[in-house]
Amino acid sequence: MSSAGRALPDVGLVVAARQGDRRALDDVAAASLPLVYNIVGRALRGHADVDDVVQETLIRVIRHLPALNDPAAYRSWLVAITIRQVRDWEQRRRVALNRDAGLDAIHNVPDPASDFAGMTILRLGLTGQRREVAEATRWLDPDDQELLSLWWLEETGEITRDEVADALGLSPGHVAVRIHRMKEQIQSARGVVRALGARPGCPDLRAVAAGWDGTPRPLWRKRLARHVRDCAFCGRLGSTLLPIDRLLAGLPMLPLPAGLSAHFPGAAASPVGAEAVGYQSAGTPAGHAAGQTPAGGVPTDAGGGPSAVDLAVHRPRGLLPSLAAGVAAAVAAITLAVVIQPEDPVAPSWAAPPSAGPTAVASPSGAPTPSARPSSKAPVAPAVSSARKGVGVWDFAGASQALANSKAGWYYTWGTQHPGISTPRGVTFVPMIRGAENVTATELARARAAGPDLLTFNEPDLPEQADMSVEQALDLWPRLMATGSRLGSPAVAWGAPDPQGWLDRFMTGAQARGHRVDFVTLHWFGADFTSATAVDQLRQYLQAVYQRYRKPIWLTEFALIRFDGGRQQFPSQEQQAAFLTAATAMLGRLPYVQRYAWFGLPATDKDRSGLFTNGTEATVVGRAFQAAR
Repeated sequence: MSSAGRALPDVGLVVAARQGDRRALDDVAAASLPLVYNIVGRALRGHADVDDVVQETLIRVIRHLPALNDPAAYRSWLVAITIRQVRDWEQRRRVALNRDAGLDAIHNVPDPASDFAGMTILRLGLTGQRREVAEATRWLDPDDQELLSLWWLEETGEITRDEVADALGLSPGHVAVRIHRMKEQIQSARGVVRALGARPGCPDLRAVAAGWDGTPRPLWRKRLARHVRDCAFCGRLGSTLLPIDRLLAGLPMLPLPAGLSAHFPGAAASPVGAEAVGYQSAGTPAGHAAGQTPAGGVPTDAGGGPSAVDLAVHRPRGLLPSLAAGVAAAVAAITLAVVIQPEDPVAPSWAAPPSAGPTAVASPSGAPTPSARPSSKAPVAPAVSSARKGVGVWDFAGASQALANSKAGWYYTWGTQHPGISTPRGVTFVPMIRGAENVTATELARARAAGPDLLTFNEPDLPEQADMSVEQALDLWPRLMATGSRLGSPAVAWGAPDPQGWLDRFMTGAQARGHRVDFVTLHWFGADFTSATAVDQLRQYLQAVYQRYRKPIWLTEFALIRFDGGRQQFPSQEQQAAFLTAATAMLGRLPYVQRYAWFGLPATDKDRSGLFTNGTEATVVGRAFQAAR
């Protein structure tokens, strides 16, 4: 039995936490922290944001635990959520690097105090070849650091190969291939580490490394490894290297740093704290006993100190911008009744954490006009399976409940408001300035108030949509920039990567005028109803756009619809569902795709790619969307 099986909370504790036992919830959070910390720390290569990402992960675990259908799958669920947060961090970092190209050093510098290879050597007391293995991991390609964080734990007995595969969304066979390639990189880096540390060293190696600044990098690994491989002296040094697997077997996880273990005493020693943990508000009026949380109260331990759950949310740190706005919601999810059991039979056995989700644009046949039937109470969603996942919504019978049931993380209505549609708890509305006629003081004020992101001109290259010239869009753009929102490019109907196409001329003009465009908004409708072909075509389109503009992408309308002489042709529901499942899995592997939105929520005779026929009845496509991330 792996040590992880003993360290993480047992099924009974997870069930109790899932059903609202706050002491159990605190114990689950504390027991989960060491595994989360080890995955995040190694994957982020000791970056200064490690604590922030660990905290974000625990917030999402706490928020989404009620949606975990299979308590026995808690560890796999926890690992998958952790990897999603790592990927979201990497995506945010790449966006920042693209935006602030001159600040690479700020975004990409590890925190020397939290270098994971160095801490592993120091705190586990590694010597000899184990030390060399830890040093060699510094030389890995960035894309392999995430895999390393899981493989290291697999080799030390903390997680299983199936859990690694589930977390990465790959088959065990594919994972085996990737691990083999990564181990080869580590093996070549071990030879480099040994050769560089040899005394007296190889004079030819010193000559090869003359221009090296001493920082381990993949490019220099390849250069130095090539010398080591061809050099008789350096090659002999590596002849006694033991297999990596034997060296890592049985190693413990890296202990929590003092800062974290001080906040989570239960995580530092006993995985399920030795003392009962209750919840009581600081400054609780007389009559509130431990184990109760008054309205607005903060959970604390029975001795008066903050609980693990509270510290996961409130521990002082540099809150990431994307997290700061969500802390209150996370606390509310803990302090209020967090035990809404999803009854959707097609939902996956575990719920993934939210990620940043895209917004969609108007229907190909014209933007829908929602009716004004405001609802005062937002429906409660079973769970948001991904904040990256969005949907285009227009009003229909049961629209608010359907949106909640869809598990979308965000939505849009082709306007700056959502009349008749209530926003479910935990879901984000993204406004849109649809055309030139919407660039008014009133609409821009509504857009600014609705949130930090703004979608812009919907299919300006089509007469029946925004129908704008490039010059007209560029002239209006400063008024959109004045909102302070993050701006998506106009969403063209087609030809986004084409030289001298509508979008290409707009992006060129925006750069020449000094206009800010924060991300590229795209629409894509596949005319080939063969799922594998359609997914490949979509991937190639997205890749071509990214390579041309080098900006994050929001795919705000997509589905399989064939437009033939003004008529729309649809595949079968099963074909559409297969495409949706395969396409969303593909999108999750593209780091530059920040958000996506399906077209659309209502399923009518006209819009047969829709997800719901009413508030509760999901189509086959709708059930596939619920399961997607």
